[in-house]
Amino acid sequence: MTPAEIVLVGADGCKAGWIAVLHEPGSTPRDASPAPSVDVFPTFAALLAAIPDDAIVAVDMPIGLPEFSQKGGRGPEALVRPLLGARQSSVFSIPSRAALYADTCDFTTIEAWYAAHRSASEVARTTSDPPRGVSIQAFGIFSKIREIDTLLIARPELRGRVFESHPEVAFCRLNGDQAMLLPKKIKGSVNPAGMAERRALLCRHGYDMDFLDQPPPRGAAADDFLDAAAMALIAGRIASGKAKPFPDPPLADGFGIPVAIWA
Repeated sequence: MTPAEIVLVGADGCKAGWIAVLHEPGSTPRDASPAPSVDVFPTFAALLAAIPDDAIVAVDMPIGLPEFSQKGGRGPEALVRPLLGARQSSVFSIPSRAALYADTCDFTTIEAWYAAHRSASEVARTTSDPPRGVSIQAFGIFSKIREIDTLLIARPELRGRVFESHPEVAFCRLNGDQAMLLPKKIKGSVNPAGMAERRALLCRHGYDMDFLDQPPPRGAAADDFLDAAAMALIAGRIASGKAKPFPDPPLADGFGIPVAIWA
């Protein structure tokens, strides 16, 4: 089966679950019809259930967890940061699997959330060198990392279909290995100029500006939408053999799950 016959999916975590941009066969961005589509799914399993079994998914989420965390991250993080210049702070290190699974409760109060963060940080410090806690940013996506992790452990066949990428690495690679000049956000708020820079790049790779300018689905933010659109392009690069893994070849975690950022 050729890339033109495969459903390509770019996914990113969002407030409502997962936002996905889908390119159906014959809907590469430059084709007038059918156009790419965008939707939100409550879980990653629901997203997978909605697409064919041979679809290629590139997702902005760490895949493959370390048993022990070294300085700089699992390996992929240290390799891609130098590519990104001022954008390299967007790549943060992933703590150990034990830290990620230290507290898997649904949090009903902010106090419980902070208590779980402290617990995860304590475990992270005992499973890292040098000892390092968990950032609030990383902790905020722990549940989504676990979603994919548990699926890839239970369903090894997904490991050849679901690939980790990273938006800023994707934008850099799509921009001729030149990092974006402007940030997407400044102090937690969307930066319109940075968003415009990324939309223009996505349009150079075939997206229609009307598609990118539409309001994101309920439960997703505008930057989530652009990130998912970039991930879909990386899915196409993976399907066509043009994408590069960092590192090359990928590493593997204790469950045999590949560990690499693709772009």
